[in-house]
Amino acid sequence: MSPRKNILLIATGGTIASKKSDNGLKPQISPEELMQYIPQVKNICDFHAVQLLNLDSSNMEPKHWKMMVHTIRENYEKYDGFVIAHGTDTMAYTAAALSYMIQNSKKPIVITGAQKPIDLEITDAKSNLLDSFLYASDDKSQGVQIVFDGKVIAGTRAKKVRSKSYNAFSSIDFPCLAMIQDGNIMRYIPPVPYEEEVQFYEELDENVYLIKMIPGIKPRILRSVFENYDCIIVESFGVGGIPQSIADDFYKLCQEFPNRLVVMSTQVAHEGSDMTVYEVGHDMKKYCRFLESYDMTLESVIAKVMWMLGNREALSGDLEDIFYKNVNYDVIFGKNRKC
Repeated sequence: MSPRKNILLIATGGTIASKKSDNGLKPQISPEELMQYIPQVKNICDFHAVQLLNLDSSNMEPKHWKMMVHTIRENYEKYDGFVIAHGTDTMAYTAAALSYMIQNSKKPIVITGAQKPIDLEITDAKSNLLDSFLYASDDKSQGVQIVFDGKVIAGTRAKKVRSKSYNAFSSIDFPCLAMIQDGNIMRYIPPVPYEEEVQFYEELDENVYLIKMIPGIKPRILRSVFENYDCIIVESFGVGGIPQSIADDFYKLCQEFPNRLVVMSTQVAHEGSDMTVYEVGHDMKKYCRFLESYDMTLESVIAKVMWMLGNREALSGDLEDIFYKNVNYDVIFGKNRKC
């Protein structure tokens, strides 16, 4: 029988810890109070709790990801696993960021939250939190995952797809790693043990800008974006391309600022990008240096470029190789995609 696990709860606020105020829900419930709502956890593991942040997750920023990583790093040898209670609105971004900032972790780092506060009679908070401790206490669990509504989703594959329903998160174009039902973990993808030692990164380049394509978009802001940002991510239509209304200006700026990292992503949740399909993408990729998201989620693309640009000196290889290296299931097809 495995020894009893010791798990650290890191509370950051969110709906799970909210109470009603005169201006709407606001995080107010302490981590110690959270644990009182799931007394069954005492049958699963030992635990401690810290209040790292107390934010509505709409206010989550990269500096807060650094705080989470630092807290886990400082406590890594003391605990067998970690549960982060987090708001749902930016949970997928945090899960992706931690996937890059904490790699090869043999100890599980589980992120969870709720669509309803834990102090309500009808809520998903209790089951999500209890499932997270169950998963974090299992010998086979490792790496960064979201546990929500009975699903275990790789940290780079999650996307919030519903704003109110309990089944808020989907695993995009990749199976859930496991399901949790009635206290049982049913694993669909057997974990492959990490061979390398855990690696922590606490640097990020936040100088990243997302341009969302809309019909009739004008080139007015393009020069300012290229002048002021290290990476430009284009959230395009369909499989990817630059519309004619900005194509000439975009091309000229790519030539004028050759050191800018430009990444093509898509507004479509499933099946990813492929700039070679249509002329609007093929010609631009031919004459400008683009990286493509392919089957990566937008949340992962944003987090990955922040991580790799922020740690450029510590990472070996050119940016393209780093970008397409698989981390926590983030890119399956990549440059080898066949259409």
